[in-house]
Parts: sequence; C-alpha cells; structure tokens
Amino acid sequence: MFIGIDLGTSSVKMILIDKKQNILASANANLTTQSPKDGFSEQNPKEWVDATIECLEAIKIKKPKEFCETISIGISGHMHGATLIDKDGNVIRPCILWNDTRSYQECLEFEKQNFDVRSISGNITMPGFTAPKINWIKKNEKENFYKIFKVLLPKDYLRFVLTGEYFSEMSDASGTLWLDVKKRKWSNQLLSCSFLEEKHMPDLVEGNEQTGFLKKELKNKFNFNNNVKVVGGAGDNAAAATGMGITRHNQSFISLGTSGVFFTPTDNFLSNTGDAVHSFCHCLPNKWHLMSVMLSASNCLDWICAVTNTSISDTLNNVMSFYNDKTSIKNSSYFLPYLSGERTPHNDPHIRGSFHSIKTTTNAADLQYAVIEGVSFGILDGVNSILKVNNNFDNIFMVGGGSKSSFWIELLASLLNRKLSVCDQSEFSAALGVSRLAMYQDDTIDNKENIVSEIKISKTYQPNEDNIDLLLKRYSIWKDLYKSNNKTSQNLNI
Repeated sequence: MFIGIDLGTSSVKMILIDKKQNILASANANLTTQSPKDGFSEQNPKEWVDATIECLEAIKIKKPKEFCETISIGISGHMHGATLIDKDGNVIRPCILWNDTRSYQECLEFEKQNFDVRSISGNITMPGFTAPKINWIKKNEKENFYKIFKVLLPKDYLRFVLTGEYFSEMSDASGTLWLDVKKRKWSNQLLSCSFLEEKHMPDLVEGNEQTGFLKKELKNKFNFNNNVKVVGGAGDNAAAATGMGITRHNQSFISLGTSGVFFTPTDNFLSNTGDAVHSFCHCLPNKWHLMSVMLSASNCLDWICAVTNTSISDTLNNVMSFYNDKTSIKNSSYFLPYLSGERTPHNDPHIRGSFHSIKTTTNAADLQYAVIEGVSFGILDGVNSILKVNNNFDNIFMVGGGSKSSFWIELLASLLNRKLSVCDQSEFSAALGVSRLAMYQDDTIDNKENIVSEIKISKTYQPNEDNIDLLLKRYSIWKDLYKSNNKTSQNLNI
C-alpha cells in the first residue's frame, strides 16, 4: 500500500492506494490562510501537521488493515512558500505563501547582479517565488533572518516533521529561484543573491527517490507494520501531472484551482522569461516542464459567488444560460481576474481585479459570466505565452475544482480551439501522482516504467465553432483593458 499526501493551500488531501493504483480510501482536512495586509498571504505550518495527522487517522479508520501495510509515502505541496527553521527545528515565523506579493521591490534588487540571474534560474524573478521573500525578511525582519538554519518549502517542512530529515526534490526546488534548473542542482551564485549558502538548503533528490523513514514514534502511533519510506515527492503541479501520466512532451494540462495553470512537459530545458513563463524540472529524472500561472482562477468564482450571494452551482447555471445567448455575450461586461496581482504573462504585483463596461442593465448573471470569461482569457494568455517557445503538445487534460463544470470546459475548448479531456480521479491527481512516486520504492514491482501511465479519460469536449470568433474578439478588447489599467495600477495601491 502507498499513501499520497497533497498539501494544498486550502486543505490537505490524502489517499491510500494499492499496487494496482486503486484508491482504497481518501480524507481531507481544511486549512486557513491569513492576510495581515493587502498582498500578504501566510499560513501557520502547525496547521499542515495537524491536518496531516487528522487525515492519517481518518484513513486508518476507513481501511485499518490495508493502512497498516503501507510501504511508502509521497508528499505534494503548494510551491514557493518560505518556511524558516531555526537550529532547534522550530518554525521562526508564519510561512509566506506563493500568492504573497509583498516582495516586488526585492525582485528588482535580486536581479541586479553581475551575472544573468534568469539564464541560471530559467525564470523571471517574481514576488511569488521563495528567494525574494527571504530578501524581504532580511530587510524588514532582521532578527528572523539571522535565526535561519534552513529554508524549507511547505511539503519539505512536513517531510521534516514526519522523518526528521531535510530534503527537497527538483520540481519544487525549481520554484525557489536558487536552483540551476538546467543542471538540477543548487546554485551558489543564486543563493548569494539572498545572502544564503547551500548549507541553508535541504539536500536534493528526484521525486521518486527515498528521503528517509517515518519517525519511530509515528510508526508506532499508527501501528505501521513496515519501516515506512518517504520519497522526494513533487510540487503540486508536477505531482498532478504525474497523477495523470503527463510526462511526455506531447501532453499538457490546465488546472482550474485556486490558481490557474497551464503545464506541459519538455524533453530539454526551455524558457520564456519575457512572458513570465515558469521553466522547472519535472519530478522524474531528466525531464523538465513549462508552466504558466495566473494567481486567481477558481477563487475569482468563489469571490463573485460571495458578492452576489449565490452558490457555485447556481452561479454556473446562470452563466451557462447567459452564454447560450450571443446577444448577451456581445453586450456583457469585462472582468480582469487579478485579485492579487498576476504572474504569466505580466509579472505585475500591482494590478488588481476590475469590471469594465458596466451598464444600467448589468445584472448578477452578467457579472458572473464576466468573471468566468475573464479567468478563461487569463488561461489563454498563459497558453499563448508557452506557444512562443513550445508547440509540441496535442492532448490537454483538465484538473482542479473548475474541471467539475462541463460548461466551463466547453467555454475553454472553444476559446483555445482545442479538444479538452477530463480524467478519472482528477480530483486526487496530485495525491495520486506522489503515491505513484512512492511506488518506485517497492522492490517487488519489477516493471517500474509502467507506474506512471496516462489515466483513463472519462469525457472529451470539442470546441463550439459558433462562438470562437466572438470570444476571440472579446479577448482582444480584454487585453487592451489590461494595458490601460496597468498605467494607473501602481497609483491605486497606496
């Protein structure tokens, strides 16, 4: 048996699978996020640990016999978070999360070096990445900075609690800005930009390699029969890709989660820093991937539901009815989905969300449609940014909470003018991905090449030719709205 832990922004999800990759049991526990100021986003790492223990206990109750036969564990986690550990293994301050934008000034300073930072990191310096967060801490919280013994990513802190070991793996480490992504190793040059050394970093492994064993007290607490191994795991999107079997260059996926992601593997290191495309290692050896990220995707839907006091299901029904009337679409409002700034393609921490072309006839359904359409336009921005350097992908799969909406997928298929597919078990794709990585540590599995196979497609969506031209015309106007807003966005954030 194998356990996959997915440490998400809003919850911890966990699954137990057998050798045939059947999901025997699942559990989840909610997490909270704190925003002490506009642009700040933090979490208490203790919540990650408590939620993980809660999920382990829940799965043990559901499948006690199978649970106790667990061989290995894989961990996925939301990327970029700065979890600071002192020499006694204690957390110094709350973890600064991936969607925190406070360190925009430090990003400018980080790249002012006598060498090309981007050519080594493969990425443009953004506030969401780990490195500029540390630079902000050095400038604003000197006492905390000088306590740093290790800087850990969220899942790697959870690993430390479970095993007592300091490890990370290539996909997650790529999002720190301290990794030489092409060479798959820490860069002393990049670390020096944050006034750190390699001693402050965890050791690096590939995602399917062992990083230690579950602590004896945890093994005894849960009555595991084996010395449970813990593997490197993966950053959340690389884990989701592995869960769907997306490791080849002709595959890709779109995630409509809290953030919006377009992900496609590559056989070699590629980058497009001009459009703020992420160039990362994949979680399996000798593989890389390109990724576009928009900071606000399904949380825009959550936001408009709260504002209009409408459930998600009712909102999607309203939007579907609205979309079926071309006249309504032509006259609809526009929405820029930048509730907490944006990454791809703008790298703009100052821009914020906004509605445009609101009229006396604008109603809740109009605003709800504008939000869904605006997020979809953001996804198209990301796809177009990656197309500039890589056009090898044919198959696009859908994951994330938004993938449960058939209407939304149909809208995206038309906008992208591409076939989109939904996979079985896509809700657990990240947890399944790291469960698969954990399977590599089972010595009784002979053909390990078959562990990461493409999972079954449950439904395929084709573009609606009738709406493509209309959507692309609106997309062109939407892009102009960003250009106009960009001129005043910094003045609005006082």
